[in-house]
Amino acid sequence: LGLALYTSSLCAASSTAFLYHDYCIIGAGPSGLQAAYFLQRAGRDYVVFERSHAPGSFFALYPRHRKLISINKQYTGKSNSEFNLRHDWNSLLSHDHRLLFRRYSRDFFPNADTMVRYLEDFASLLKLRVQYNTAIVHVTLERDVKAWNGHYFLLTDQDRQNYKCSSLLVATGMWVPNVVNFPGSEYVEGYETVSINPEDFAGQTVLILGRGNSAFETAENILGVTNFIHMVSRSRVRLSWATHYVGDLRAINNGLLDTYQLKSLDGLLEGNLEDLAIVKDKKGKLHITLRFYLDNRNTSAGIDSITLPQDELDNFATRAPYDRVIRCLGWKFDFSIYNRSLRMMPEKGNKKKYPQIKPSYESRGTRGLFVLGTASHSVDFRKSAGGFIHGFRYTTRAVHRLLENRHHGVPWPSTVYPITQLTNTIIKRVNEASGLYQMFSVLADIILLRENATAFEYLEEYPVGVLAELEMQTGRKAPNGLFVVIMEYGRNFSGADKDVFYYNRAVGEAQHAWQSNFLHPVIYYYKCLPTERDMRLRPPDWPLPRPDAVHHIVEDFLTDWTAPNAHILPLRRFLENCLSTDLRNFFAESCFLFAFTHQKLPPFCRQGYVRMQGLVGSEGLRRHAVEAGLLEDYTLTDFLGNRPPDSHEGSQDQLLRDHAIPVRPLQHLVNAKDE
Repeated sequence: LGLALYTSSLCAASSTAFLYHDYCIIGAGPSGLQAAYFLQRAGRDYVVFERSHAPGSFFALYPRHRKLISINKQYTGKSNSEFNLRHDWNSLLSHDHRLLFRRYSRDFFPNADTMVRYLEDFASLLKLRVQYNTAIVHVTLERDVKAWNGHYFLLTDQDRQNYKCSSLLVATGMWVPNVVNFPGSEYVEGYETVSINPEDFAGQTVLILGRGNSAFETAENILGVTNFIHMVSRSRVRLSWATHYVGDLRAINNGLLDTYQLKSLDGLLEGNLEDLAIVKDKKGKLHITLRFYLDNRNTSAGIDSITLPQDELDNFATRAPYDRVIRCLGWKFDFSIYNRSLRMMPEKGNKKKYPQIKPSYESRGTRGLFVLGTASHSVDFRKSAGGFIHGFRYTTRAVHRLLENRHHGVPWPSTVYPITQLTNTIIKRVNEASGLYQMFSVLADIILLRENATAFEYLEEYPVGVLAELEMQTGRKAPNGLFVVIMEYGRNFSGADKDVFYYNRAVGEAQHAWQSNFLHPVIYYYKCLPTERDMRLRPPDWPLPRPDAVHHIVEDFLTDWTAPNAHILPLRRFLENCLSTDLRNFFAESCFLFAFTHQKLPPFCRQGYVRMQGLVGSEGLRRHAVEAGLLEDYTLTDFLGNRPPDSHEGSQDQLLRDHAIPVRPLQHLVNAKDE
């Protein structure tokens, strides 16, 4: 008896023991693996819990018909890897070029099985610490003033093993099917279990509940074998090319729109699904009626005793009986495993399927709990790409950088440049940065100005929703003003009811850049960092508060913002007006002239020529400058003497002895200045 009691006490002690990690990640889907990659590269203590035996278990089942709608563009005409990620919607971020998705599939819309294989390789090749077959079934808090956030997160798995961590990253995605309950809903088949064999629907009449990509994907699969398909949803169809939101209906799945508008029996209807009712007759046919027609009758009482809409309105749209009704209403977040102490609450309105989080992706209810991946999409729902791999790979990196600063004192990565490089740096980023491009209106580059605007500090892809907290979140200071570089669509160009193919839809003139409709760079200038109040009071649908100055770089058909007159010159003049300085680049000869004719030299001359840096003239360079109107043609015959044209030897004194600048005009300038 004593031995049995001792053994049981040991078992109880082991079951309450906690395995500790600094970071716990729930879910080994794309966002969980992406977070693990950044934590591993930083040398942090972390673990990933995955309920399945392999990563990416969602993609092992979904989409049911196995074709992804995320593009996999093999060729862009460019070798810049950062630019190419703009058109690679499946790859995760890593240093390993073997882990680019185009090496796994050449299909423009890849098969979901390829995604499963890709995620398996991502986890194994990078040796990420994933604990498989571990389903976290309960999460709660333990208060402790010594913990990073004032509490620890306690996790319990299906085997009653306990874990403790200081920071919790939730990357479980959205996998709980949305279900609408109404009389007769027991006759409805779910998207997650319905047959994907078209022959099972041959000669049948089908009603689909829902109007997203899963509904149209299902319809596309059986379009050619059914009598007809009807689709019912509470809202009108939203086409992704009109809304510019990749989560809306994509062209690859919209065959039913053709058959509907070309009157080939199929059709779309709008209505509140909760007002419906389904009645099954003796032949197994399903009749659609409205809930209020049933009164207090039982749906199993028999079709003859139930009033149907067509009894009063003989041309009722859904009066024909259906053989099958399929539910395709998407998914929602699983709140069931979180204890009430974590205050994980759903968002409101059409975002209620997501948990409440801040623009920093941290839970509104619990400090130290961050939501990653698809479940974090409430921050930019129906606006940007944060619910998809090509969006949340960047927001996950942003969260990691916030955590590095908060818990390890590692400031947000930045680079300091002289002010003369401001125009070039912005142009380079807007032409190649993939994070700005994919997470438009959500992530932005921040340019922090140094004192007297002699230099600037460049921070990449910061969440603009927490701009007011920039100094606290990044460890960087902004006492002298800042620029914010962001990508935006035109204010009134996106929407389910918009005609995005109208004539003259694009703007080509730089002076009309503010009217640009398509995705284009916008630069906001603030003399001081916006406050929390400024962020709250910003105009509706604006990503940022009203700036002291704003500049739109005109949209470009090729998304190539390098045109000297249309793109670069207006940008440079905007920056010069904001900084009250001259950002042009000059030849050494021009700087030499400025030294005698101006009280203050342009920054390029101060930071280059005065320090004996800059462009030393050659005959070819001089001829080009004269032809471009940058230099006066002095018609020199002995320029640079007998030295080779491209020789850079010789000091500044030698350059003067070689008559790069004639003596007489220079004396005239000096005398004029003295007078």
